[in-house]
Amino acid sequence: MKKASGKIPEHEFVLKYWKILIPVALIAGLLYFFVFRDLPSPTKLASRSLPQSTQIYDRNDTLLYTIYSSRNQTFVPLSDIPLNVQKATIAIEDKDFYRHGAIDFRGIFRSLYVIVFHKEIQGGSTLTQQLVKNGLLTSERTVVRKVREIVLSFATELIYPKNQILEMYLNQIPYGGTAYGIEAASETYFGKHAKDLDLAESTLLAGLPEAPSVFSPFGSHPESAKNRQLDVLNAMQQQGYISKAQEEQAAKEPLNYAKVSNTIKAPHFVLYVKDLLIKKYGEQTVEQGGLRVKTSLDLPTQEMAEASVSAEIAKVVPYHVTNGAAVITTPGSGEILAMVGSRNYFDTDIDGNVNVTLALRQPGSSIKPINYADGLIHGYTAATAFIDEPTCFPNPTGAPYCPVNYDGKFHGIVQMRYALGNSFNIPAVKMLKVNGVDSMIQLAHSMGITTFGSADRYGLSLTLGGGEVTMLDMATAYGTFANGGYKMDLQPILEVQDAKGNILEKHEPASSPIFGQKVLPEGVSYIISDILADNGARLTEFGPASELYIPGQYVPVKTGTTNDFRDNWTIGYTTDYVVTVWVGNNDNTPMSNIASGITGAAPIWHDLMSTLLKTKSSKGINRPANIVSRKICSTTGLLPQPDGSGCPTRFEYFISGTEPKQFETSLAQKVWTDKSTQQPGKPGQTDNLELKDQSLYKDPTGDSYCLTCPAPSVSPSPSVLP
Repeated sequence: MKKASGKIPEHEFVLKYWKILIPVALIAGLLYFFVFRDLPSPTKLASRSLPQSTQIYDRNDTLLYTIYSSRNQTFVPLSDIPLNVQKATIAIEDKDFYRHGAIDFRGIFRSLYVIVFHKEIQGGSTLTQQLVKNGLLTSERTVVRKVREIVLSFATELIYPKNQILEMYLNQIPYGGTAYGIEAASETYFGKHAKDLDLAESTLLAGLPEAPSVFSPFGSHPESAKNRQLDVLNAMQQQGYISKAQEEQAAKEPLNYAKVSNTIKAPHFVLYVKDLLIKKYGEQTVEQGGLRVKTSLDLPTQEMAEASVSAEIAKVVPYHVTNGAAVITTPGSGEILAMVGSRNYFDTDIDGNVNVTLALRQPGSSIKPINYADGLIHGYTAATAFIDEPTCFPNPTGAPYCPVNYDGKFHGIVQMRYALGNSFNIPAVKMLKVNGVDSMIQLAHSMGITTFGSADRYGLSLTLGGGEVTMLDMATAYGTFANGGYKMDLQPILEVQDAKGNILEKHEPASSPIFGQKVLPEGVSYIISDILADNGARLTEFGPASELYIPGQYVPVKTGTTNDFRDNWTIGYTTDYVVTVWVGNNDNTPMSNIASGITGAAPIWHDLMSTLLKTKSSKGINRPANIVSRKICSTTGLLPQPDGSGCPTRFEYFISGTEPKQFETSLAQKVWTDKSTQQPGKPGQTDNLELKDQSLYKDPTGDSYCLTCPAPSVSPSPSVLP
């Protein structure tokens, strides 16, 4: 017979303890199913994968706008959170935070005592528990959720030190509405960074997490916010964080709240930047990735531009001008300093939220400098003379094209300098005819105009504004002139950082336009700029003291108005600024015909450019080495006699090698002349003619002008604006 070993067989053990094992197994199963199954990891609390707001700043780090989907949240390190915020939060929420573990049993018993004997609801949760509840769990009030909260709180305290738990709490706790974390709360309620909060503001915010809707200063009972702040101050004083005098002083301090709504500065620009960011990084990253975006915008310049546009449009409303827009850029770097997309973003009557700086509009005569620059490239000069007379150009697809001038007159022989300065239309069309539409489009594209299609879509009216452009493209093109022929793409974003501070992109401002793309010969750019800055070259149409003239400053400038009065432009530049202004109506209805090239956009342009140059005078554009000056005949642009006789003269700039070689006296010839009109005979005319000595000039299109004949009599034409 075998001696018993003393060990209970397994089947006997199960039979003996089944009443204990089954309940234990059942409880374990229930705990797993209801508590531990799908339990989130406390490591997620430190993860920056939680939704964070993207913040857009101007170049001086002034906040313009906060982008978020449903949760406005920006992480800041504990070192950037004032000690007053930290101490106030601990004093009112968890005074023994640094002395207890995950659970404060004394706090629980204290809250139970208050509930039982004083009939007041008081929470006993620690900051760690609140962090876990808000960061990992739901806010439902169930036993299961509370158990999960306690388990995760112990795990959290094992993983993280107290300071990091406090940092995570202050960055994730809700402060009301969409504001999560102290940074978003500070900006929402006080319009400032958390690091700039004073004691009074810190204690107001520290009191909100307990019941954000109840204690909100923007709620139906704002006095509750003040009472809660006083409670926080008292708690801080009782716990030795502040003195009685500090408590009383903070209690008396007025609290200056920000506007209730999420403010947005420079709205058209901000939303333009947001679209650019979404195209590059995706919508989710922009709305939840916590990007920090530093832009090129200068808010004081932006606000100055907004005020100018608004004030001037108010003056011209009687002329059915309801809207205006402006862009200010720095040509050397392409940075956008100001973008006013309409006179009022929030005005629904004019569709103010439409950003006109991005819209397709016809530029009128403001496109002419590109056409004349193309002419200079082809070897023509600022002295090249055109015959400004009634002219019709064949049109293969319809009636002949017969352009007319703004003033309803024809001006005979006009050199390029004065044709461009006074914005005469017929010489501009002739310039395009000899250049070719395709050539002008190619040059415009290289200078930054992205909206022109193939040449077969346009006719000769392209030089008068027959093709649509955007204000940003025009700013780029005129910036090319300002840069001496170098195109700089516009740059609205200076730097983008991710939520961890890693630099995703950074724009280093160019110290010189040589960093851009050379698209124009320097001499061509210089001559166009010199013409546009020449107040004397525009005297005929604009007079000596128009809005285009800024005394003591070298500022090339050009106007443009479409012949249907739908678009009115003024664009001017120095080496430091390009100012582009448009006025009109968003619904594309015509303005009153009293709104001309110098009565709509020009006053805004003059105000903006004058203000900019008060602190930074225009130093002019350096004259290139290949630019020479020559004395020429002031009518034909040809050479006078070596002794200076034979014609009135003036000086003109030329690109070396393009100076005139022909003397005006060489134009003398025998011409069949109509005896009645004393003008050269017309093609096919055979009677009433006599052969006379005349000086006959032919312009680049082959049209002739008799210099020695009496001035021809022509009838006035309809008005078309410059």
